[in-house]
Amino acid sequence: MIEYAVPDFVSDFWHYYIAGLAILGILFSLWILKSQTTAKLAQGEKAELLHHAWDGDLQELNNPLPRWWMWLFYSLIAFGVLYLTLYPGLGKFNGVWNWSSGGAWQAEKAAVDAEFNKVFEPFKGKDLAAIAADPTANAMGKRLYLTYCSQCHGSDATGAAGKFPNLTDEHWLFGGSPEAIKASISGGRVGEMPGGLAGDEQGAKEVAHYVLALGGKPHDAAMAAAGKDKYAACAGCHGDDGKGMPDASFPNIVDDAWLYGSSVAAITETIVKGRVGGMPAQQAALGDDKITLLTAYLMSLNKK
Repeated sequence: MIEYAVPDFVSDFWHYYIAGLAILGILFSLWILKSQTTAKLAQGEKAELLHHAWDGDLQELNNPLPRWWMWLFYSLIAFGVLYLTLYPGLGKFNGVWNWSSGGAWQAEKAAVDAEFNKVFEPFKGKDLAAIAADPTANAMGKRLYLTYCSQCHGSDATGAAGKFPNLTDEHWLFGGSPEAIKASISGGRVGEMPGGLAGDEQGAKEVAHYVLALGGKPHDAAMAAAGKDKYAACAGCHGDDGKGMPDASFPNIVDDAWLYGSSVAAITETIVKGRVGGMPAQQAALGDDKITLLTAYLMSLNKK
């Protein structure tokens, strides 16, 4: 059964208003056309002069409309009446054919889904690892990925620094298991870090150097020492060692997977301003079978 959203204007007034405007427009066009084509010139009679003259002898005459133009106008009016009879256009009247854009979309979607289900049938009930190893399933998953995912994560799935994560490495904030990947696609994800946890910008810089020190990266020792105590505000999520809490989706900040950059300036900005990111849920748009193929395709990209 096709369900449609309830319109904002539920009063019958708007139905009559829209239908009335359309009908009055057609009747007005007929009246104009009729009133301008009833008068005919008798044999030898000259057209009425409308008392306008330019350049001495250039005059405006009230000549009848050309017959071809008149019949073209009538045919366009007839087409409008036929269209409004067959298709929606008069308020709540759906037309004799009861056509709607929503119904047409549903019919097309049902036909495409039926065709997809035939192609997916051999993979139903199979383990994700087996599907990931199947070349045909991989080709299908890649096409789905290029259609629905590449706009953010790139055609090669390597993402974009500061915006979208790399899906081809081993770093998965919400888990890289088949079940976790599938859950990320179907349910979406939300990632957020509050800003201002280290006080002012100077304190944020000190914490940034301490984070770099935890990861064994180049840093200023004095700044790192000053930031150690301030890091306590971050340890509740990222841990004392900075390795995060994967089960709680708190990222490891001592590895090389930095979405927003690992320079002192980038880390300082993250601490000062915080970060908000996320991925929209795809369950309603794609369904289980397409998400299964996408999951299998991403698994194939992560084989080392």
